[in-house]
Amino acid sequence: MHRSLKNRHLQLISLGGIIGSGYFLGTGYILEKAGPAAILAYLLGGLIVFCVMLCLAELAVAKPVSGSFVNYTNEYISPVWACGVGWAYWMNWIAYVPSEMIAAGIIMHNFMPQIGQVGWAIIFGFIITLINVLSVGKFGESEFWLSLIKIAALIIFSGTAFAICIGLIGSHYIGTDILLNNGGFAPNGYWSIFITMVIILVNFQGSEIIGLAAGECKDPEKSIPIAVRNVSWRIIALYIIPVFLLISIFPWNHAGLSESPFAAALQEYGLDQLASGFAFVVLTAAISCSNSGLYGSGRALQALARLNMAPKWLGRLNAQGMPQNSIFVSIIGCWLIIFLYTYDTSSLAYTYLLAVSGFTGAMAWISICWSQYNFRRKLIKANLVHTLKYKTPFFPYITLFGIFIQVLCLLVMVFTEDLRSALYTGLPMMLVPMLWYKLFRTKKLAGLPASPIRKK
Repeated sequence: MHRSLKNRHLQLISLGGIIGSGYFLGTGYILEKAGPAAILAYLLGGLIVFCVMLCLAELAVAKPVSGSFVNYTNEYISPVWACGVGWAYWMNWIAYVPSEMIAAGIIMHNFMPQIGQVGWAIIFGFIITLINVLSVGKFGESEFWLSLIKIAALIIFSGTAFAICIGLIGSHYIGTDILLNNGGFAPNGYWSIFITMVIILVNFQGSEIIGLAAGECKDPEKSIPIAVRNVSWRIIALYIIPVFLLISIFPWNHAGLSESPFAAALQEYGLDQLASGFAFVVLTAAISCSNSGLYGSGRALQALARLNMAPKWLGRLNAQGMPQNSIFVSIIGCWLIIFLYTYDTSSLAYTYLLAVSGFTGAMAWISICWSQYNFRRKLIKANLVHTLKYKTPFFPYITLFGIFIQVLCLLVMVFTEDLRSALYTGLPMMLVPMLWYKLFRTKKLAGLPASPIRKK
């Protein structure tokens, strides 16, 4: 593939996948379930992301290939697991990209009711299709500017919410009145933090795309570590602070999936024009996150084809060095989900899509940590750890924490009525490809050869 992505593109791509319209809407579900304790759920989610990113950085710097974590899973875990996780990750984005469009449709419909939710989703679908058939460079450039808009919006919201808290906007000083006087900090108990973690992980999904983009960035040894180091303050600045200020000015029991809690909070204080401006932000968020999602799904599918785990024609590149066939198949999959949504436009359908995406995405993250664990153990055995240009710190504790806490979050789904049914879809997404590989693939797969490790 062509290395057309610049350093600034890569930094903003890792943001584009994180801040989607699902964040602006899905936060309402999290507040409804966990109350102000949602801030702890976001902190735990941020810690998980940071662990995964540290593991991914070591692998991506050592072996910067497009579709990276699928290749890493194939080489350092097993081809059977790589086939299951690779296809599940692809289907994760096929479920999540439409959920982004649907979330944007729900919010935009509140501001412009002349167009239905499905109508908005279709409009966004056409825009995403157009962007993703352009060159990688145009994708990177569009993602750069779309992400800047989202960052600016969250900074403006945070400044406005802080002014409301201290009484510069509104009639009086609020302080912690709203935060603690509606049933306390954890009105539904601290168990609710874990119940919402699957949706939290969905909100953070997309950060791993910098690994998928490693084969297309010009200087991965420099760009990827910078992106990983920056992810911690990005999570604090763009998730933790805005959510904390949101629950400080907006009663948690007013939140839900009917509208964006950020816009609703601004409307409560008479800032209707600013709230309406969030309609434009939601539009850019939907386009940006779907943009990143289709980018990731296309590269994952292309990696599966190169490993003979998908039809070979899906691995072909066009003249611009893009996996055009895998991108088109991904786009078609997203359109099918959108059309299925027309038969059930309830908030339950949206939550279900998020839960399915959360399960399959978490399996991909677990695989990244697992691959890095096996990769490092292999180097330790060969006494070659010193050859690494980037090392995951505090190995193996960071890696094992990333694995076990995500397994715990997935186990919670079994005991959560709203999310349990997503397991019935998520598990087959992994198990069916693994079974196909084990039983029906008789030829030896020509996977990417492991690079020989030589002492320097």
